[in-house]
Amino acid sequence: MPSESMLEKLKTIEEKFEEIGRKLCDPDIVSDIDTYTALLREHKKLEPVAEKFREYSGALKNAQEAQEIAEDASQDRELRELARAEYEEASARAEKCEEELKVLLLPADPNDDKNVIIEIRGGAGGEEAALFAGVLYRMYSMYAEKRGFKSELLSANETQLGGYKEISFMIEGDGAYSRFKFESGVHRVQRVPETESQGRIHTSTVTVAVLPEAQEVDIQIDPADLQIDTYRSSGAGGQHVNKTESAIRITHLPTGTVVECQDERSQHKNKEKAMKILRSHIYEMERERQNSEIAGERRAQVGTGDRSERIRTYNYPQTRVTDHRIGLTLYKLDAILNGDLDELIDALITADTAERLKAEA
Repeated sequence: MPSESMLEKLKTIEEKFEEIGRKLCDPDIVSDIDTYTALLREHKKLEPVAEKFREYSGALKNAQEAQEIAEDASQDRELRELARAEYEEASARAEKCEEELKVLLLPADPNDDKNVIIEIRGGAGGEEAALFAGVLYRMYSMYAEKRGFKSELLSANETQLGGYKEISFMIEGDGAYSRFKFESGVHRVQRVPETESQGRIHTSTVTVAVLPEAQEVDIQIDPADLQIDTYRSSGAGGQHVNKTESAIRITHLPTGTVVECQDERSQHKNKEKAMKILRSHIYEMERERQNSEIAGERRAQVGTGDRSERIRTYNYPQTRVTDHRIGLTLYKLDAILNGDLDELIDALITADTAERLKAEA
């Protein structure tokens, strides 16, 4: 049985859900678009919990009624046998609903619904690391497309062989951050490089940073704290993309954070994109600072999101992908690199949920 506090919370949510439902039928509220939209959003948010609680309450009621019949000696034996079977089934359903309700009541990550900025940088391994950075960029782009998200390139520093020293891009869509947030960290690749004539397996690393997109309302940046420099955009091998100083470099003086954008030919558009990246960096730094100040804050086994943490290995000879945080190994490298990431990401979300439930217990 759920605790008394959990039942009280569930009853309060159900009452609030019903109250909002009544308000949504009020003609005065329907005519006020802003109020109506806000209530509709809240109603949708409460609906999964309210519906699951109703299912739970119904299962409990059925179990109680079936138990009364099963224990009633005045009833015939066949009916009592049927009632016992109904009691077992209803009890199992109630138990399942209770576990699902515990998950639904876990505090939501306030960033889960946000767009996400992903930054990929080649680490150890030189050109081979830069080439694998391109492979990961393609993998995430294909996964975003499969999920119905939109991706937009923000900045790229390409190498002569078509890899990336670093690349930044945004993925837009409802719940984008919730699907990508566990990708932060060091990704290791083991394969025979295209540049290697001896056929030896090399190990290279790529660093991935995942940042929730920060709006101006999330983080205020004082223009006086910014140093903005312009320079000419350049592509691989130093070939000039254009002759105007359209590329932007912004330095946030208080933190020393530097972001660059040269993807667009317009200086204004590059500045706009660079500010998006900068806001997200400052927002993430503030989040990390607040988290570190919370005494005894839970650290999930699926990872802290630290960019120096090795999280995954991609082994080409064995067609193997191993996520070290949860000990999951999948022998479907090609499918994963083609954007088939759901099995990996779902397993990470499940592991994180289990850790959070343990912390709440």
